[in-house]
Amino acid sequence: MSLTADSIAPHPIQDFAQAAAIIARLESLITRHDVQALGEHVTWRSLGAGTPLVLIHGGHGSWLHWVRNIEALAQQHTVYIPDLPGYGASGPMTTSPDDLDHLVRVTVASLDQLIGDTTPIHLAGFSFGGLVASHIAATRGHVRKLALLGSAGHGTPRRQTLAMVNWRRSTDDAAMLDDLRHNLQALMLHDPAQIDALALTVHRDACVNTHFRSKNLSQSGSVAAVLAPLTVPMRFVWGEFDATAQAELAGPVLQDGHPERRWDAMPGAGHWLMFERPDAVNSLMLAWFTD
Repeated sequence: MSLTADSIAPHPIQDFAQAAAIIARLESLITRHDVQALGEHVTWRSLGAGTPLVLIHGGHGSWLHWVRNIEALAQQHTVYIPDLPGYGASGPMTTSPDDLDHLVRVTVASLDQLIGDTTPIHLAGFSFGGLVASHIAATRGHVRKLALLGSAGHGTPRRQTLAMVNWRRSTDDAAMLDDLRHNLQALMLHDPAQIDALALTVHRDACVNTHFRSKNLSQSGSVAAVLAPLTVPMRFVWGEFDATAQAELAGPVLQDGHPERRWDAMPGAGHWLMFERPDAVNSLMLAWFTD
């Protein structure tokens, strides 16, 4: 199954001051919620009106993994985006930094404080956030539709060919940005032109503020088993050039013969498809999550 390439890549942001202004403008539009749940602090952000749509970011990420999607999706939904426990403004967890069960419980408990534990939601997760979203759907329930974008946890072969580098080795800001640019090319984005000031700003700030170890969880094959008992409609999408998966291999594994599930490949996109092809992803998600 393939999607039509119905949009071009966004114009790259070359100036870091402009990137900061884009993020500051988005921050000015959203409402920030600082929630205490199960002994942890979780920062959520919300925007819009309508059926709640919860967006879960990826590993070494933050709410800004959705920087090019939030406003578009908020036209039809109340969009809720956390910094997951152990990430971003939410800070480190009090338990082990790879405790997925605790991360999921805290995320659900903090969300339920905001919207109530029986409120129906739509739910989307990116990369490691796809694995987290799967667990949220399985444990919380009340999910109308689920979308996993570039989901981890599929257990099928990766096709990454460029090795990552340790950005913590950097001796100054310029060297750090060079290492982060390399890693974005190795894993996240297919088009080198999209490794712009906005991508680097989001990725740098997320990496510096990540305290959760997601790598082994992401490379497991656990998502299919988590989704197995669920009957909600599901959409799985990977970029055509995703370094972490091949849609034609991972899609059937997660679809698992269920007619209410679909998988697709997004033309021209790498792993971070919501950033690289935002118009196409926004259109797809607005259509998928229409009530």
